[in-house]
Amino acid sequence: MARYRCDYPMRWSDMDAYGHVNNVQYLRFFEDARIEAFAAHQAGEGDKSLLDAGILVVRHEIEYLKPLKWRPEPVHIDLWITELKGARIDVGYEVYDAHEGAERVRYAVAESTLVIFDLVSERPKRIGQADLERLDALRGEPVPFRVRRSRSE
Repeated sequence: MARYRCDYPMRWSDMDAYGHVNNVQYLRFFEDARIEAFAAHQAGEGDKSLLDAGILVVRHEIEYLKPLKWRPEPVHIDLWITELKGARIDVGYEVYDAHEGAERVRYAVAESTLVIFDLVSERPKRIGQADLERLDALRGEPVPFRVRRSRSE
């Protein structure tokens, strides 16, 4: 499975009163990783990135696995594309530590649904063929959530 790895430096302000990274800060982690990954894969038409053209977040799902305590060393965030369809991009994430010779420690897995959006007409816009090809290099498996409730529950 293709993944983009972002080594994310934590900020002191990410920590909450309990001494671990606050749940809300994970959304900032994911946003920063997306911006870096899309720039690295030159996703966007011509000289514009997908972010310049218009992209909206329409859904987040996060499963917290273990508290992440602040430290000066960066945490790793893997990002991959779980679905590319029409105007929609589903992005998977894993927040973890991995040290040679040690077991991988996973803090969270998540998925965001993004929609390419025409800011002038204020309507969703299909992903262009060039972007589909660039982003396809990051395509991977569905996010391995432990618990997935059905929509009818």
